[in-house]
Amino acid sequence: MMRRIVVMGLMGLMGLMGFISCGEASREDKAKEAAREYYAALLEGDYQAFLNGRAHMDSIPDSFREQLLTAFKQFMRQQEEAHQGVVSFVPTRAEDDSLLQVMQVFMMVNYGDSTREEIVVPMVEHQGKWMMK
Repeated sequence: MMRRIVVMGLMGLMGLMGFISCGEASREDKAKEAAREYYAALLEGDYQAFLNGRAHMDSIPDSFREQLLTAFKQFMRQQEEAHQGVVSFVPTRAEDDSLLQVMQVFMMVNYGDSTREEIVVPMVEHQGKWMMK
């Protein structure tokens, strides 16, 4: 009888945990996921998708857009030469900075030469979507 009560209690707790985990993702989690997706595009060489992840890029002149795309390519080439390339970008945490009205997403950059570096990606909510500032 006692075992049945314990089992029923554990099942109820597991159900509650499942219900809680299915809830809405936090603002921090949404910003981290968006940053992860944009940097995954950069890592894959999809520089246009990375650029499209920046807020207000839809209104820039084509010449500036091309300069930015070229700069992204050059950055990745430089990382190849300096660190045997970038292996991954991993978001580690996010902090809401209400003073600056941004979500600061901290990302670990893991390089091919086993070195690591933490960067901060400021994210803003733009038309209901998290984008890089």
